[in-house]
Amino acid sequence: MHSIGVAEQEVNEISTEQSVLGAILMDSNVLDEVTFLEARDFSVARHQQIYKVMRFLEKRNAPVDIMTVTETYVRFGRIEEMGGVTYLTNLVESCPTTANAEYYARSVRSKALERRTKNMGEIIKGLDRSDYDSDEDYFSMIEALVAEMRPQDNVKMRSFSESKETYFEHLSKHASYIKTDFKHFDVWAKGLWRGWLFVSAGRPSVGKTAMMLQRLYGVAKQHKGVVLIFSQEMGENELKDRMLAAVTGLNYGKIKSKKLDEKELDLLKNAYEGFEFLPIFIQDKPYVSIDEVRAIARQFKKKYGQIACIAVDYLQIMNIPQKKGETRAQAIGTVTGAAKQIAREMDCCFMMLSQMSRDFEKALKPQLSHLKESGSIEQDADVVEFLWHDPMDTEMGGKVIQQTIAKGRDTGLNDFRLLFQGWKQHFTELPSKG
Repeated sequence: MHSIGVAEQEVNEISTEQSVLGAILMDSNVLDEVTFLEARDFSVARHQQIYKVMRFLEKRNAPVDIMTVTETYVRFGRIEEMGGVTYLTNLVESCPTTANAEYYARSVRSKALERRTKNMGEIIKGLDRSDYDSDEDYFSMIEALVAEMRPQDNVKMRSFSESKETYFEHLSKHASYIKTDFKHFDVWAKGLWRGWLFVSAGRPSVGKTAMMLQRLYGVAKQHKGVVLIFSQEMGENELKDRMLAAVTGLNYGKIKSKKLDEKELDLLKNAYEGFEFLPIFIQDKPYVSIDEVRAIARQFKKKYGQIACIAVDYLQIMNIPQKKGETRAQAIGTVTGAAKQIAREMDCCFMMLSQMSRDFEKALKPQLSHLKESGSIEQDADVVEFLWHDPMDTEMGGKVIQQTIAKGRDTGLNDFRLLFQGWKQHFTELPSKG
């Protein structure tokens, strides 16, 4: 019974490989969907060779179909190895649709990794320590074998010559900024940049969350992609209270306590209708992990096509697992590094709120070292902003908050003054002093 099961499994593997190759022959665009697939992933030598020929033709910008693959085999006198034109025709006939090509390709890859793992176990068992001069040489050989088993990275290093076309395509496109409706900041920085990891830090009560929400409202109004907000301390309705207070000018405390007259309630309803047309999505779950953020972002990217901004409030209360022997700062570094990767992968701005350390209270102005559990945060971030209160700087009508851009990879450094009217959760830019 066991041998029959193994035989059936091998037939299924071959059938899956045939479906992938057949899909490519039907539509060469499938090659773009299965870039992760290597020739060695196919279990049948003939399939490996056919896939190599397909990639050979693709690199030369030639069509990839039954005719061109056959011609290539004929040119090199190896048509019999392929099984003739009939075999290619059978591949196409065995694949009724290209819709599931990526799914089948991933199955081929998984089976290949399983085979390589089993083979590697046999090879490593056969290694004899006495054949090597030192323990280091012995383990170096094992590491080399494991590296060979690992899937090849599809990201290739390219020369200037190879990347010339894509570079000038890049120059022909408009730079991708997203305005925030903070005009002084937008004139200086052009707005939020796609690919940025933007860290906004401050001590409690300076309005970090209010600033984030007002910015994201400005971003959403540009309709350049969805805005995803991960709130860990505040519920969805509390965030809405704050955003509606900022937009309507109604007292936040009054909205929060629900002491509203009919006129005020109508004002909120009208404002809420405006938000319904904005691509803002909120999750109010505590202890969110960076893997969860990535998974949700991928779902929204697939569904809506473009993400403008991802925001997490805030970093230090995320689910941040620590490996054995790893410090808390190192674990946070893993999260900020992943956030930067997500910003690049999703072509969006990733805004992350962060705490400041108490050491700032002894300083005249915040420095990067005042980021709580800093190190990797300041290293991974493209922009680090501090929101802080200088008691010597006052204005009528609210609290003056200093906005210090302490790191700006693409922008340089700057300082802005903001008037925070906490009663309506709203910031207004002020002229610079001097």
